[in-house]
Amino acid sequence: MARKKEPPKPKKPAMDAYFENAGIVEEELITETLEKNYLPYAMSVIISRALPEIDGFKPSHRKLLYTMYKMGLINGARTKSANVVGQTMRLNPHGDAAIYETMVRLTRANESLLHPYVDSKGNFGKQYSRDMAYAAARYTEVKLAPICNELFRDIDKETVDFVPNYDNTMPEPSLLPAAFPSVLVNANMGIAVSMASNICPFNLQEICDTCIALMKNPDHDILTTLKGPDFPGGGFLLYDEDELRKIYETGRGSVKLRAKWNFDKASGCIEVTEIPYTTTLEAIKDKITELAKLGKLREVTYARDEIDVNGFRLAIDVKRGTDPDKLMQKLFRMTPLQDSFSCNFNILIGSVPRVMGVREILSEWTAFREECVKRRIYFDLNKKKERLHLLLGLKKILLDIDKAIAIIRHTEEETKVVPNLMEGFSIDEIQAEYVAEIKLRHLNRQYILSRIEDVDKLKDEIAEMEDTLSKPEKIRRIIIAELKETAKKYGQPRKTMFYHATEEDNGPAEDDTPDYPVHVFLSREGYFKKITPQSLRMSGEQKLKEGDSMAQQALVTNKTELLFFTTACQTYKTRAAGFDDTKASVLGEYIPAKLGFDEGEQVCGMICTTDYSGSLLFIFENGKAAKVPLSAYATKTNRKKLANAYSDKSPLVKLLFLPEDTDVFIRSSGNRGVLVHTSEIAEKTTRSTQGVQVMTLKGKHIVAAAELPEGERLEAIQSFRVKSIPAAGKLTKDLEEANQMSLL
Repeated sequence: MARKKEPPKPKKPAMDAYFENAGIVEEELITETLEKNYLPYAMSVIISRALPEIDGFKPSHRKLLYTMYKMGLINGARTKSANVVGQTMRLNPHGDAAIYETMVRLTRANESLLHPYVDSKGNFGKQYSRDMAYAAARYTEVKLAPICNELFRDIDKETVDFVPNYDNTMPEPSLLPAAFPSVLVNANMGIAVSMASNICPFNLQEICDTCIALMKNPDHDILTTLKGPDFPGGGFLLYDEDELRKIYETGRGSVKLRAKWNFDKASGCIEVTEIPYTTTLEAIKDKITELAKLGKLREVTYARDEIDVNGFRLAIDVKRGTDPDKLMQKLFRMTPLQDSFSCNFNILIGSVPRVMGVREILSEWTAFREECVKRRIYFDLNKKKERLHLLLGLKKILLDIDKAIAIIRHTEEETKVVPNLMEGFSIDEIQAEYVAEIKLRHLNRQYILSRIEDVDKLKDEIAEMEDTLSKPEKIRRIIIAELKETAKKYGQPRKTMFYHATEEDNGPAEDDTPDYPVHVFLSREGYFKKITPQSLRMSGEQKLKEGDSMAQQALVTNKTELLFFTTACQTYKTRAAGFDDTKASVLGEYIPAKLGFDEGEQVCGMICTTDYSGSLLFIFENGKAAKVPLSAYATKTNRKKLANAYSDKSPLVKLLFLPEDTDVFIRSSGNRGVLVHTSEIAEKTTRSTQGVQVMTLKGKHIVAAAELPEGERLEAIQSFRVKSIPAAGKLTKDLEEANQMSLL
């Protein structure tokens, strides 16, 4: 019997094969993942998004401006911003909101740039306002500003390279052939991955003059022509020659800016008309309001925004009798009315980020511009050579025009006209095509003579161009002439003026903290209270958490500095003024939370001082004692945390403050005690010193407590006094139990 054939097994579908290994997790080193995924992203951000190039633009700026150029907005009428945003998306694949925000910053109305690139109509917000929002793109209108003629000068003459856009449907320029150093004329900020750029603006006239001077003399002193940054918001800049030279040479540094103001005696009001470029109106108002609430600006009654069509104005009402100059010095110190601009001239050169000084940037721009000019001349040279080639062919024809006419008349087929002219006059196909297209009306004496004259003129021009291309100094003369033309046409006076540091600026800031007596309290669990004497007299019992008790209290002033020593051998510094006045009926502020202690860190002592005089005595469980001058904890800077405040070799039992040397009584867990004068303990300047052995301990005994006895208590324990240290101490049944003594 014949065996039945088994039906063929169905083939595994393609999708099944695709998902065959689905769900299988393969191990991969994090370094490999970062290299494959994060590094390409980081490089893309650095070279294609965040950092400007030598033409002064990031890709987003360049794509937007080039789109407007192709739309004919450099000479035409304004169009709706929405039209520009839509067209720009052909080059920039980001959302319309990002493109419009980029445009806003480039507009004249926004006042972000010293020389705006976009002429605008409508509400585009203001650079100096955080809350003044710009209108939607459908309401505003834009076109290119006249200075953009210099950005796009000869861009159609192959002066820069063009690359395909993101979907390969149209070309876009890789750089703009800017005819002036726009990279230093307008402010530019960018944050990439692991690096950033922050370029301050300079006056156009000064930049052009400096660039010209450097081309003539590479050792030119830049500071003589480039006075300093010039910000669109105006204001005043501190003239610090050393800092400016540092910025010019290294590309890094910081300049101080302050507001421009005047005092109106009639209204008793300070009028601020220009503010630092780095801040906003709202930030200044918020800071003034905050300081006024804290009582640090008692002279100010109100600050209000009076911006109108005439421009910026911030009015600060002051109390009668206030010295406006002194008040402004205080405002400069305490508010953003004086601020700093940090320079970081990080620019892409050939897709490589480089931090450069002004001299190096202008040198790179000059090299870039030389290349643009050479390419322009070469483009024109080729056009003229092509024209000369055509005219030389025409010249041969015009020498015997009758022969040419005869050839054309006796040629039966139109396609044979060009070959016959080529054969009859020994010219090439391009020349013959040009001759064949000449109109009959041009075959007159005037036309013939003018064409022959053009030949001689073209030869001279070509020779001049070739000579220019071979001589770099001629290229530089062209660039210099263009810079002079740009400076003359678009230059404007400085907006940011200079001021020089005075004794008031360099002197120490006045302490405006109100000073008055206060009682400070610290509980064992770390709760702190600051109570005025009047409030304390009217208060009842101190409120504490269950099981907590008051460990320390002192009568000090509001300006007293407080040092909180912790179980982690650290000190946290603050002032009594840093705490709000409170009442006995509240729990108080929890010090570890208030001062930002590390996890598990607790307070083990509080020291109050105004002049850091006296000493601290640290008593440790191992019987050692360390005496450290309190001045060792004073710092010139406003540091709030000091590590290694005391030795961590043995647990701390007691922290004692010594205004001067006195007697200290130390007791061990074995009911032994010693009374010693602190002058016997040598003082160490190192905060983390282990100290000297004061008490000799036996077995597993440790130091349990210490105190500074006075009066009757001191008289009662005179028998425990030792003549030298270390000492084992005297045993007595009359000593209190160890657990009854405080650690504070």
